[in-house]
Formats: sequence, structure tokens, C-alpha cells
Amino acid sequence: MSEIEKKFYVLRAVNGKENKVKEYLEAEIKNNNLQDYISQVIIPTEKIVQNRNGKKVYKERAFLPGYIIIEAALVGEVVHFLKNINFVIGFLGGNDPVPLRPSEVSRILGKADELQEQPEEFDVDYMVGEIVKINHGPFTGFHGEIEEIYPDKKKLKVMVKIFGRKTPLELGYLQVEKE
Repeated sequence: MSEIEKKFYVLRAVNGKENKVKEYLEAEIKNNNLQDYISQVIIPTEKIVQNRNGKKVYKERAFLPGYIIIEAALVGEVVHFLKNINFVIGFLGGNDPVPLRPSEVSRILGKADELQEQPEEFDVDYMVGEIVKINHGPFTGFHGEIEEIYPDKKKLKVMVKIFGRKTPLELGYLQVEKE
């Protein structure tokens, strides 16, 4: 039997339900022996760093919210099967699904891979003498001048005026923001 030609298509899903759709799709593909028609289900994601209570928290979120990329051969009942999955709105392109061009696929998947592999460390360029505002901790809202920078520890020594006296504070990069 010859290999069925598959192309990449974009499914529109309810925002925030992409993972549920992917899980359900993968289970249904196995249960209904559709591996010959649908080979990949991809949710392009990116890693982001958030500041929660002064700590770095790494999260993964959808790079293209509400969209799922599938590699499939849309023959027979496959289109109907895909459209009728819970939380799926339909294909990008309406009733007549349009396959992505190879350049679009490589750009989307390449961009997603690039975002996944980004180094988790981030560098913020602070300079000695710069004025910063403290955004976390007991001194939230205070302004201070950077005295020293410790890039290996991702910390700053900031001179803050408290009760009319300059007081040195050692703060993390995420505890301050540029003015």
C-alpha cells in the first residue's frame, strides 16, 4: 500500500483548551486506527519567566493560543471526525481547509523550537548610578540608586533613603524595575 500524502493544517480550538483537544485527539487516533491519516498533533509553545513573590517561575504557554497544527491526509471522514471533536471550532480556512505552505510550517515549527530552546537565564542590563524602583518585598515603592552589580548572583546593591539616611539593600534583578 502506498503512503498517503499528508499536509499540515491548522485547527481552531477554544482558547485555553488546546491541551485537552490534543489529548482527546491522540486517544481517538489510537482507538479508531487513524494513524495512517493523522500523524502529528502539535501545539506550539514557548517558555516564559514570571515573577511570583520575588521568585522566578517558569511556565509554558501556547505560542499561538487557540490554534493546533496537525499533519493529516484529509480524505473521507477525517475532516468530519476532526471538526466534531469537543472544543474544536473548525479549520482555519473555513469549510474548505487550506494546507499550510512548507515555508509557513518550517517558520512556525522553527520558531516554536527556538522559543523552547531559549536559555532560561535572562540578562537585564543595569548600570551603576541608575535609579530603580523596588517592586517586591518590604521596601516596595522605594526608589534607590544602584551602587554595585553582581551578575553571577543576579543581584544589585541599591542605596535607598530610609528616614533620611542612605541604606544599602541587596536585591534580586526581579525585585526592581528601571525608572
